[in-house]
Amino acid sequence: MKPKILIVEDEPAIVDNIHYALETEGFETISVFSGSPVIPLLAKEPVDLIILDIGLPDMSGLELCKEIRKSLSTPIIFLTARTEEIDRVVGLEIGGDDYISKPFSPKELAARVKAVLRRTQNAARSELSTQVFQVNESKRQISYYGEVLDLSRYEYDILKTFIRRPGHVYSRDQLMELVWAEPDMSLDRTVDAHIKNIRAKLKAINPEKDPIVTHRSMGYSLREDL
Repeated sequence: MKPKILIVEDEPAIVDNIHYALETEGFETISVFSGSPVIPLLAKEPVDLIILDIGLPDMSGLELCKEIRKSLSTPIIFLTARTEEIDRVVGLEIGGDDYISKPFSPKELAARVKAVLRRTQNAARSELSTQVFQVNESKRQISYYGEVLDLSRYEYDILKTFIRRPGHVYSRDQLMELVWAEPDMSLDRTVDAHIKNIRAKLKAINPEKDPIVTHRSMGYSLREDL
C-alpha cells in the first residue's frame, strides 16, 4: 500500500504543489485547510505522516501538534514561513520530527518525507525487539518487561512522552505543556509527584533498574541504555 500523507495547510497553491510532488513519488495524499478537522480525521483514518503548517487560520500548528502527541506518535514535519530558531526548537521539542521553511522546493520536501518515514520506521522496528517498554496507544496502555502498568491518565502521558524520545531531557514546564490540558493550573511539584509514582510502579516490576533520570535543575529523561 502507498504511504498516506496528511497535509494541513491553508494555502491552496502550496497544497497543490505538495500533492503533485508527493503523488509523483508514489505517496497517497489527503489535505485539510485548517486545524480543527485533524483530530477527528486521524481517529477515523490513520496516516503515515503529517505535514503541518504552523500558521493555520484557526489555531497554532504547535498547539495542534501537542494535541496529536497526546494520543499518536505519527511523524510530523512542520511547514512554516517563520525562520526564527526558537520556532524550530519549540517545534522539535514538542514532538515534531523535521522542519522546513517556506519558500521550499517540493522535491526537497518529498526527500524529507522519505527520510523521516525511513528513520521512524527503522526506529519502530528496533523498539519492538530491543526496548523494555511497549506502548498500546489504542488501549492507552504501557507494558514494562511484558507487564501492563497500572497508570493514571497523566502518568501514562508522561511516560509515553519519555518513551518517544529516550535521552531527551524534558523540563517540568515542558512536561506540563505537553501533558496537562491546563498547564497554568499545575505546579512543578505536581510533575515531581507523578514521576515519583511512575518510578514506584516501574520498581515494583524490576527493582534493579531506575529507567527515569533526574537532571538537577533541568528536568527528567528516560535512559537510553535500557
